Amino acid sequence: MTLPSIDVAPPQTTTDIELVVASEEELERPYRVIIENDDVTPMDFVILILLSVFDLTIDRAEAVMLEAHHRGEAHVVTLPYEEAHDRVYHAHGAARAAGYPLRFYLEPDA
Repeated sequence: MTLPSIDVAPPQTTTDIELVVASEEELERPYRVIIENDDVTPMDFVILILLSVFDLTIDRAEAVMLEAHHRGEAHVVTLPYEEAHDRVYHAHGAARAAGYPLRFYLEPDA
């Protein structure tokens, strides 16, 4: 009796990786940090992140949070790319650690 052959090779998987190369000029250029509203993250937590990660005053943090809440997004701060990226990374990390989907993104300053 002949047994059927079984393919035991590991499955082929692919991972999409996008590498972005930025020039020195792009890294020095100012970028706007934008916060996006969501229906899950508590307002108090948003203000805490704006105070602790982005160094906003309490009045500015509250104004940014309310603008994002009412308009869907708001400008947080404008910084050089690397600093803006690092702060967004820390904000996302703190939000995920607390279980919230709070999101920020960067856009070049015009």
